Amino acid sequence: MRFFASLGLEVLEVYGQTEGTGLTTMNRPEHARIGTVGQALRGNEIRIADDGEILVRGGVVFNAYYKEPDATAEALHGGWLHTGDVGELDADGYLRITDRKKDLIITGGGKNISPSNIERALQRQRLVAHAVAIGDRRPFVSALVTLDPEEAAEFAHEHRLSDDIETLARDPTVRGEIDRHVQEVNHRLSNVEQVKKWTLLPKDFTVGDELTPTLKVKRKVVAEKYAALIDGLYEK
Repeated sequence: MRFFASLGLEVLEVYGQTEGTGLTTMNRPEHARIGTVGQALRGNEIRIADDGEILVRGGVVFNAYYKEPDATAEALHGGWLHTGDVGELDADGYLRITDRKKDLIITGGGKNISPSNIERALQRQRLVAHAVAIGDRRPFVSALVTLDPEEAAEFAHEHRLSDDIETLARDPTVRGEIDRHVQEVNHRLSNVEQVKKWTLLPKDFTVGDELTPTLKVKRKVVAEKYAALIDGLYEK
């Protein structure tokens, strides 16, 4: 959004879902806040549950799923729609989406952590294509990291290294570069969110395997495919 704003183009982010009959919040022209999805539309109420889930109430909220009473009871409580999204409201009522509730990491100590925040921070390093934060029911957060093939090839040329991805994933120069970034990211995270261990995978994720057609990471697939590697990160 900052890129578009730098070009003088105002792009307004909004938020909503089918159960809320479309829009729930929106950024207004000339009053938009980058990084948020705006304020609630007139007639809508928003609050954040104790576990961070976004709750919505108002005339736009649906009455029920057709012939699905159990699903309805799960989604609606006291008139509040439980969206399944996790977010934050600022003092002026601007909503920021941080994650999906089903993706939250609950550490072995019972702390709720948003993996997306950690992953986005790790992926700001030029060499990193994907990062997946691990830590559900675990004693600490770890991460699986993949190299961006194009950036890795350029880095290899700059440092006179092999341009083979699997070889680069083991190279101490590459690993040192990423480790420095991990430590920088950790300085901006709370202690419970910090990535204590990480590893580089020998190849990037691909559509149809670890990625959906819209390039979203299939967390369950990654967890199952790399289960042994993940367990190894937690061995004493």
